Amino acid sequence: MARAFLLVMDSVGCGGAPDAAEFGDEGANTLGHIIQACAEGRAEEGRSGPLKLPNMARLGLGAAIRAASEIDLPGFDEVPQGIWGAATEISQGKDTPSGHWELTGVPVPWDWHYFPDGDPSIPTEITNRMAAEGGLPGTLCNRHYSGIPVIEDFGEEHLRTGKPIVYTSVDSVLQIAAHEDHFGLDRLLELCELTARIVHPMRLGRVIARPFVGEDRASFRRTPQRRDYAIAPPEDTLLDRVVKAGGKTHAIGKIGDIFAHRAITTLSKAKDDMGLVDETVRVLREAETGDFVFANYVEFDSLYGHRRDVSGYARALETFDARIPEMEAQLGPGDLMIITADHGNDPTFRGADHTRERVPVIGTGPGIPPKCLGPMNFADVGETLAAHLRLAPGRHGTNRL
Repeated sequence: MARAFLLVMDSVGCGGAPDAAEFGDEGANTLGHIIQACAEGRAEEGRSGPLKLPNMARLGLGAAIRAASEIDLPGFDEVPQGIWGAATEISQGKDTPSGHWELTGVPVPWDWHYFPDGDPSIPTEITNRMAAEGGLPGTLCNRHYSGIPVIEDFGEEHLRTGKPIVYTSVDSVLQIAAHEDHFGLDRLLELCELTARIVHPMRLGRVIARPFVGEDRASFRRTPQRRDYAIAPPEDTLLDRVVKAGGKTHAIGKIGDIFAHRAITTLSKAKDDMGLVDETVRVLREAETGDFVFANYVEFDSLYGHRRDVSGYARALETFDARIPEMEAQLGPGDLMIITADHGNDPTFRGADHTRERVPVIGTGPGIPPKCLGPMNFADVGETLAAHLRLAPGRHGTNRL
């Protein structure tokens, strides 16, 4: 009997979004450009040579990338043995919630609110209210910044003053960094809950708690205690539909946060992506008929995409690819596993933010023959999984199998 598994490689896009120019991302291609950089010897730190992804290539990754855009892909000419395609997003964002909601059948029906790139970016009426209601002496930064540099640049002042570090980006997000011990993790989470109540009515997608430890610029590092406070999806996602049909949903990584912990039966976390793969293998082994397993692997995005680290991104892809056979080994008759992404974050591109791209869709399951899924949207991924679980059709998307 049927089980369904959706594994999201955060930010592993494959270029070719038809509206990329509208987002300032024309020409971005996360996978394509990493493949080219490796082939040209420009990604040699901690690894060497052409990008080696034999398991994803076997399932159809090369064909999926070519379906998204015309790009030279040395070494990715294998005939697909799985199902494959490239999906286009229709939601007006290139952020984590938009991508994940739409992958589960719910395109975002509104325009997100974004803070402009200014000084300050975050209006003083918001930071003043945060300070007043949160009992703070004030806030630091209050503009666009990347996560590691912001704690390097403001962390010592934070320790001296007790003011949390508040920052944003091109995404619909407000992030708050504070020291896990000196400021307190519970206090940080309470501040983020308070802030979410202030900004969610503006259609700001997420408030993210970013705890860190260390005593100076050289030793500061973020901890795994990140917490996202997201707006809930506006209608039933695949998660809701599975639960209402009597199945269980198993969220791995930050899936619970992305969906405001709605329709989540079990939640698994780990300190890094390989720990999350360990959890995935365990949950795939234990999931029952009618269950839906949904995983997100964030380090492609958080550690390598935003930092524009091509070698690191390539290493992460190769490490993840090597674990795919362990996950495939847990698949039994009636199972369908799809591997995809939620947006791009081309490490060869300008800036340090997400890039608007199509995403690869590759999959497999016992007895499922190789197939090109054709031109598809993100919501088609959710509807394909829903049909596999014998759920009634949803409002968006089409079953591609």
